[in-house]
Amino acid sequence: MLEIGDLVVRKSHGKDIVFKVTNIVKDPAGKDVCVIKGLHLRLIADAPMEDLERISSEDLRNEIVRTENMQKESLRRVALRRNMEREQVETMRANLTKKYSFFDMPGRVLHIDGDEEYLGMCLKTYSQLKLQAVGKNIEESKQPEQVVELLREFHPDILVLTGHDALVGNGKKDFRDINNYRNSKYFVQAVKNVRMIQPSRDDLVIFAGACQSFFEAILEAGANFASSPTRIFIHAYDPVFIAEKVAFTPINSTVDISDAITSSVTGIEGVGGLETRGKFRLGLPKTPYG
Repeated sequence: MLEIGDLVVRKSHGKDIVFKVTNIVKDPAGKDVCVIKGLHLRLIADAPMEDLERISSEDLRNEIVRTENMQKESLRRVALRRNMEREQVETMRANLTKKYSFFDMPGRVLHIDGDEEYLGMCLKTYSQLKLQAVGKNIEESKQPEQVVELLREFHPDILVLTGHDALVGNGKKDFRDINNYRNSKYFVQAVKNVRMIQPSRDDLVIFAGACQSFFEAILEAGANFASSPTRIFIHAYDPVFIAEKVAFTPINSTVDISDAITSSVTGIEGVGGLETRGKFRLGLPKTPYG
């Protein structure tokens, strides 16, 4: 008998994704149905209990190692890119002046996540990337009503709206019907509410969406970046690496969309976006007190 908190795989899907059981309910026939969320993928689904199998300790260990390696590779790519950009900046600084030191001010992030565990993982990664980020755990359905107040409180340069999503029912037959998505309508409405008070895509950069989200509708609502162009599952860290690229691109430059997307874990099939100005600023002078 499965319990809430168990880590499982779906037998009918070839045991391809590791999930965590978050709730157990009865279907109309009285059978047990588990609500499951991806351990590292931003996916939530329902599955009959008989279709689920507890993951072995060896398989769990392999999944953790695989995910950690993916994150390390993404961090490595970011470090290489920053080193190259740093060399260019240092050359520019030397040409400007040798008398004073500059300081860096990357963009600040407000990350609103429907999943508390994913949010904790992302905040840890922001810290590793030396990014100033505030995180709030808010259920997807409540994000539209709370996002504006949070914007006024924290005044971020970059807003991330994410959590879980999935195609439901007959969704695979009609990708243009927002009712075929579990949470896309909430991401869309949250973005619309934000753009009512901050219409410029350059003043406030928005990433919104999760697994299989209605990519086109989220961009049309006013987001700069969104998931998921081909309706695939996205990784928990994807919004972080998109935000990092925006935060460290100079304000007088346009974010290289290709670089931003390839810096994510999932890549171009999972995330996409529009031309956007960066949020990185140089300051002068660097004081001995900062």
